[in-house]
Amino acid sequence: MPEMTNRERALAVLRYQPYDRMPVVHFGYWRELLWKWAREGHISEALVRAHGDGNAADRELDALLGWDFNWQTMFGPDHGLRPPFQSKVLETLEDGTEHVLNHLGVVICRKPGAGGIPAEIRHTLTDRASWEEHYKFRLVWSEERVTKSPVRVNDRRVRFDEGGLAFLREGKRDFLYGLYCGSLFGAVRDMLGVEGSSYLYCDDEELFTEIINTNAEICYRNVKFVLESGARFDFAHFWEDICFKNGPLIAPAVFAEKVGPHYRRITELLSQYGLDIVSLDCDGWIDALIPIWLENGVNTMFPIEVGTWNASIAPWREKYGKALRGVGGVNKHVFAQDRAAVNAEIERLRPLLELGGYIPCPDHRLPPNAQWGLVKYYCERMREGP
Repeated sequence: MPEMTNRERALAVLRYQPYDRMPVVHFGYWRELLWKWAREGHISEALVRAHGDGNAADRELDALLGWDFNWQTMFGPDHGLRPPFQSKVLETLEDGTEHVLNHLGVVICRKPGAGGIPAEIRHTLTDRASWEEHYKFRLVWSEERVTKSPVRVNDRRVRFDEGGLAFLREGKRDFLYGLYCGSLFGAVRDMLGVEGSSYLYCDDEELFTEIINTNAEICYRNVKFVLESGARFDFAHFWEDICFKNGPLIAPAVFAEKVGPHYRRITELLSQYGLDIVSLDCDGWIDALIPIWLENGVNTMFPIEVGTWNASIAPWREKYGKALRGVGGVNKHVFAQDRAAVNAEIERLRPLLELGGYIPCPDHRLPPNAQWGLVKYYCERMREGP
């Protein structure tokens, strides 16, 4: 078989077509890991500062380690609050911990030197009055949500309407490029908080529904505007992060009723433009929500976190058949151990590859304890064929 491009081989795998070899795919890095690798002399500090998903620095790092591409290489219109809240420090404690109002109007706890997701202290959005005063006017659609959004063109960031559209229309790329379609509930959860969204559904279901519908309308209109412009993509992608280790952070029945139809509306639009691979990023134990996504046009689960619940595409494929694809499912923790652990993980993956419609990828951004040599070794092994 002639050698294929990364774009061709990834789409062939997910469409159950012949391919020359499995693409070697990743999902980015914790910033702390990149700085550690810089201190160890593997990469320059300049590369760390320049690094971002899918940009020139990311591709330079791909070449050093042996990756083919980062799944998070895509164009994303502005789906968020416009304008965002002005971030500001509200209080500084004796140990340097800061209470900060972030861009979503959420007060978070920011500790010195801490990574990961900060704790939430309180939320501005709590009821009808706060929605009307602080949020509703920030969630109005306009063309500028697309036209002023940046597109990476030849390693430069340009606006959609200042050269970005020409690049997106071309479509003759040798790498996979996606259209980010937004978040239909995760973004709402971020504004309300987990407890806040749960209470609001019980206390004011009408407002709960209105917030979801308002957010979803922006996502739909962004996607519609982009596709009607002639821009071309290889796949579409959503983000949610609405599950944890014991299951969803929203009742599946509520998700199906309130959010499912919005997925269907957008995926039907994507299908009209030939986008048949629709992936979704949701961490945690997602099993209870998978049938809802599948029924509403999302067919590729990502990043399939192994976690403590041992997520794998195998039982999903047995239950849902080839309609369900996957990208992810590689236990990222093996990169902090040794070659034996990496080899064992690759052996575990072998029968999953034979299922088709599945591309292995570390199941989240590589954490700070990942070893340069082990990541490089994994890439070498996967290029050779597990």
